[in-house]
Amino acid sequence: MSPDVIVIGGGLHGMSAALHIARRGRRVLVLEKDRVAAHASSYSAGGVRTLGRHLAEVPLAVESLALWHRIADLVGDDCDFHETGHIKVAETPGELAELEARAATLRAAGWDHEEVVDQAELRRILPAIAPHAVGGLIARRNGFARPYRTTMAFRRAAEAAGAVIREGAGVVGLERRGGQWELRCTDGSAHAAPVLVNTAGAWGARLARSVGEEIPLGFSALMMIYTSALPPFVTPVVGLTGRPLSFKQAASGHVMIGGGHKGIGDLDTGEVALDVERLAFSARTALDVFPILKEARLVHAWAGIEGMLPDEIPVIGLSRAVPGLVHAFGFCGHGFELGPVMGGIVAQLALDGATNMPIAPFAPDRFGAGVASDGAALLQPAG
Repeated sequence: MSPDVIVIGGGLHGMSAALHIARRGRRVLVLEKDRVAAHASSYSAGGVRTLGRHLAEVPLAVESLALWHRIADLVGDDCDFHETGHIKVAETPGELAELEARAATLRAAGWDHEEVVDQAELRRILPAIAPHAVGGLIARRNGFARPYRTTMAFRRAAEAAGAVIREGAGVVGLERRGGQWELRCTDGSAHAAPVLVNTAGAWGARLARSVGEEIPLGFSALMMIYTSALPPFVTPVVGLTGRPLSFKQAASGHVMIGGGHKGIGDLDTGEVALDVERLAFSARTALDVFPILKEARLVHAWAGIEGMLPDEIPVIGLSRAVPGLVHAFGFCGHGFELGPVMGGIVAQLALDGATNMPIAPFAPDRFGAGVASDGAALLQPAG
């Protein structure tokens, strides 16, 4: 029996969409060109963060955080989620003033989840912080989870609800005809459905382009460092105000260091390569802030390909170029926390044609109107 909805892309957002659609009693098929969680969904830092979000993302992030705090009820697995707090550290009085202005802006908009802390409170929260740090901004109910485990939990829940998932099925042909989407895949299969969901991540713009929509999606291979185990010295996830850093310590004592430093990626092959100089810069930044890291050694480093948009917020919404197409991609390195809420939003768009969540700032045509076409073959697989 043909599906009601086809989802292209088997990352966290694709799995979440499939779960929510299937739980509404609809037949859903997920097509993934590689394997589930092959890219950003298993290579991210796993931050569950409302702190520092673009103002347009705040309502979605807050709603999603509530789901994270009961994630086992949603997917039958706690996804190794820990509420640790996220804190952004100010290294200068000027940076602390920036954080105070940020908190004031949020309060004026009705949000109170970001709290300014002075130097004394910062040292209570982060006793190992370097002496020059002067304060920070904290979201105490934030935390982190395991990305791969989370994505696979969503997969199991989606399949239990009736979703069908095909791996090794990149989309190479796509056409809208007679109210149906007709697709051809690299595994030789063909599929059709009235509604298509584009959760193809860094490859999402290729799918959009094939139906006449130009969305200026770039991509980055965001790198992470994993160190040897150290005695416990930090509980929250830590970022900096003036320099790129994402920093956390797992229960095992190992430290993960990221913050947006980029390796080299190839969309055609999906392969990534590390940039050693940028990795070293990231390590030095972490050492500046936490001198205890001089006792650690590098164990592992990796990178995952992520879609990036000029305004650094995702594309979420119905296509204005063709009917029956929902976009949800380009999360710019901070889409993991939004995974639980995004599935519900996508399901509403796919099945109802609208959502009760405020997604207007993420409109696919905000960079300029796409022009509809009859559909063209994708030169490289999507999904």
